[in-house]
Amino acid sequence: MAKDYKKNLQKRLNLKNINAVPTLETVIVNMGIWSIVTRKWHKDFEEFEKNLSKITWQKPRIVKAKKSISNFKLREWMPVMLQSTLRGNRALDFIDRLYKIILPRIRDFSWLNKRSFDSQANLTIGIKNYSIFPELGLDDVTIPMWIGITIVTSTNNQEKSIALLEELGFVFK
Repeated sequence: MAKDYKKNLQKRLNLKNINAVPTLETVIVNMGIWSIVTRKWHKDFEEFEKNLSKITWQKPRIVKAKKSISNFKLREWMPVMLQSTLRGNRALDFIDRLYKIILPRIRDFSWLNKRSFDSQANLTIGIKNYSIFPELGLDDVTIPMWIGITIVTSTNNQEKSIALLEELGFVFK
């Protein structure tokens, strides 16, 4: 991946100022664990924390529930999600691994959809089984779990965000 994506993107978008070029702000990697916690499998909860730290190269933070929902057996302050926020070179390296190694390993993967953007032009990718990451061995994953990846950009314009991600290497339908 080219580290000088800003200059190429500036030419592509016909922008005069380099500071007007959209940039990659953060990559947020999260994993929902509330179903594991409600079944009282705390040993597996620690396994997910260890695996997510292997994937993102940093310790994930634990997000706790803000209010109780009795239908889901969820109590206030119960752990519901593991989350890692990547910035700078770590985010760029993760993006590089994501489109070169991880996404092609998904079965029947047909590239990304342009409708996966939210109103702030951030891309969200959901992966059903996180065992496709090359950092994890066969013995590391006992229970398959989904993982969500949100790529946050500095622009609110979807076309500019798509141009940025295409410059970083992503391919859209």
